[in-house]
Amino acid sequence: MVERLPCPDGLRLVLTPNRSLSWHGNVRIWIGLFVVSAFITTGFSLAGAWVIIPFAGLELIALACGIYVTSRACQRQEVLVIGDENIRLEKGIRRKQSEWTLPRRYARLSVHAPRHPFTPARLFLSHRDTQLSLGGFLNLEDTEKLLDILEHRGLLIELKEPDADIGLWF
Repeated sequence: MVERLPCPDGLRLVLTPNRSLSWHGNVRIWIGLFVVSAFITTGFSLAGAWVIIPFAGLELIALACGIYVTSRACQRQEVLVIGDENIRLEKGIRRKQSEWTLPRRYARLSVHAPRHPFTPARLFLSHRDTQLSLGGFLNLEDTEKLLDILEHRGLLIELKEPDADIGLWF
């Protein structure tokens, strides 16, 4: 998601992944699956297949770990502040973990064209040897919205064709 926030220094954009469910919603889903698994496991245990109990427990632990990792990844956030002189990019999960400041006059936005029409372009803020990924978690619509905003703010945009040497991006 791309959200504009008021900023006295210029333009502030907050970039976040789309979150389909809150943490409490994820916990409710896990509890529901736990109850279903408990009924099934109890039925099989009463029928004499008690060996299913540890596997059902491992399955629920693995599911809880997957929900936690996914929910934590959805808490990522990037804040882009475009001022008159500088561009500041802050990244982190729930709090600022890293920050970069680039001079606006010499910074450029590299747009790497997608290999498939349904995937978004990859965006990078560049200045000399510094190349910072921007909004790698955004969907196609949000990436186009971000590109439109940055283009109207006068940021130099550099289009690049897909590169076979880059590999997979997560």
